[in-house]
Amino acid sequence: MEAWLTLLRAPALGPSRLRSLLARFGDAGRVLGFLRANPAAAELDEDSRRWLDAPDRALIEADLAWLAQPGHHLIGLDDTAYPAMLRDTASAPAALFVDGEASLLWMPQVAVVGSRSASSNGLATTRRFSRALAQAGFTITSGMADGIDGAAHAAALDAGGRTIAVLGTGPDLVYPRKHRELAARIAAEGALVSEFPPGTSARADHFPRRNRIIAGLALGTLVVEAGLKSGSLITARQANEQGRDVFAIPGSINNPLARGCHQLIRDGAVLCESADDIVSVLAAQASALGDRLRCVLRPLQQAEAEFPGPDESPAPAGRDAVYQRLIAAMGFDEVHLDMLVAQTGLDVATLSSMLLVLELEGEVVAAGGGSYQRIAATD
Repeated sequence: MEAWLTLLRAPALGPSRLRSLLARFGDAGRVLGFLRANPAAAELDEDSRRWLDAPDRALIEADLAWLAQPGHHLIGLDDTAYPAMLRDTASAPAALFVDGEASLLWMPQVAVVGSRSASSNGLATTRRFSRALAQAGFTITSGMADGIDGAAHAAALDAGGRTIAVLGTGPDLVYPRKHRELAARIAAEGALVSEFPPGTSARADHFPRRNRIIAGLALGTLVVEAGLKSGSLITARQANEQGRDVFAIPGSINNPLARGCHQLIRDGAVLCESADDIVSVLAAQASALGDRLRCVLRPLQQAEAEFPGPDESPAPAGRDAVYQRLIAAMGFDEVHLDMLVAQTGLDVATLSSMLLVLELEGEVVAAGGGSYQRIAATD
């Protein structure tokens, strides 16, 4: 973990360079070893050399203290838990700081973005679409900005759904400050995500970088209201460049905040009149994402099947032994993740991923507060 923190705080090592080094050396520890042993070959400037040789221990210790808190995570590109949709993008960040439920980053997501100065009609439309998409099983991803972003996050949570906020600050800071309560709620019921280390303050150049993560995590991006110079159009453009679907809601020709959406529609975005227009396009991709997660988990499942617990019998056909253990432990009552850890002997990260697969398959629902419930089969 210290290797990652040292690399992420190095003055001249950006995401692109770190991605290249990781592709070459495999993990953060080997990258750091190479850079320290070969500063000339790595063409490091003097500031980077000094930092990599002797990083500020106070900063590293502060980062480690943040990561030691419950629900705090650092997920690097060398980790199988790194979200597949974001990994597929050419500009993926080298690592992500997460405050909340990290497994949500694998959920099928729709990015909902728009103007900070949204109209009352735009806010109402955002709430209606976000609520419907959340109830359809999609996680709502946005940037926690004022206006459309904040309305999307709150509506998803109010509907009992999930939401992810991608930040332009470190994961421990809230911007704008008016969203402190919303940020606390998202951390408790969803996830706050940032590529910036703790303590990083807001800067203008951070927000376009944040926007590429929003677009990269999501299967598709919905723009509700946007002027012709809106930052939301940057998110839409990045989604399009990443091969993701872009959706836009039309508005009055007299509304300046509709002009960005109209431009997107002229450029090929899907015109949306209801959430069903989005669900019908993304449903197959959501299913494919679930298949990718199962592939990630398969090596663990096979290992568990080879070494069952002392009281376990071989798994029935059609379901791996490790899943049988989890399903048996759940019963049909609401059960907390901590109880499942105790009953199955599996760790939190593994259980969260497995529960996500079952949720995608419609066998389990998240009951909130870290609890889950199995859905009874119907004839």
